[in-house]
Amino acid sequence: MTPPARTDHDARRTEVSQAVWRVLAAHGFGGLTLRAVAAEMGATTGLLTHYFPSKRALLQHALEVLDRRSADRPRPAAERAGAASGLVMLRATLLDILPLDAESAASNRIWVASWDVALADPELAREHAERYRRARERKARHIAEAQELGELPPGPRADDTAAAAQSFVLGLVVQALFAPQDFPAERQIALVDEYLARMGGGGTGATGRVG
Repeated sequence: MTPPARTDHDARRTEVSQAVWRVLAAHGFGGLTLRAVAAEMGATTGLLTHYFPSKRALLQHALEVLDRRSADRPRPAAERAGAASGLVMLRATLLDILPLDAESAASNRIWVASWDVALADPELAREHAERYRRARERKARHIAEAQELGELPPGPRADDTAAAAQSFVLGLVVQALFAPQDFPAERQIALVDEYLARMGGGGTGATGRVG
C-alpha cells in the first residue's frame, strides 16, 4: 500500500490542528478529547490516533497550536508603534497580551485554562516555562533599550524589570477575564500606562498613551 504523500499528511495535520483549536475555543482544555476533535472533523477516533496515540500527545499538540496562533495573531498596538523602540515598544508588547477585544479574550481564556493542564505534567510545565522565559527576554530587550534612551532609570536589571512587568500584565489578564465589567479595555490600557509611568518615575508622555 502506498503511504500518503507528505503534502496530504501536512494538510490533514493542519485540519486536525484547526479542529483542536475550535474544540478549545468552545469547550476549553476540559472538553478536549480525541472523541470531541474527531466529531469536530467529522472523522473517526481511529484516524486521530494515527496522529495522537494518547491524550497527552493531543494536549501537547494543543499547546503548540495555541502557541502558534498566539504568535501569529494580529498585534495592533505593535503595528501602531511601527519601528519604535524602548518604552513605546514595551507598552505595545504589554497591550497586545491583554484581552482588549472578544478575540483576544477568547485566546486568553484558553491560555489561562492551559495552566492547569501544564502544571499537572512536568514536561508540559517545562515547555510552558520556556514560552514565558522567551516572552520575558523580549520584554527585557525593550527595557534595556528604554534604559539606554533614558526613558527608564538605569539601576534595575532589565530581566528583573521584565519579570515584574510580565507578572503585572498576566495578573491584569486574570482580573479582566473574571470581571470584564470592572476591567473594560479603556481601564486596562490606563492601568498599563500608569504602571509604565511608575516604572519611569514620571508622566505618561513617553509611553505614547492612546485613547
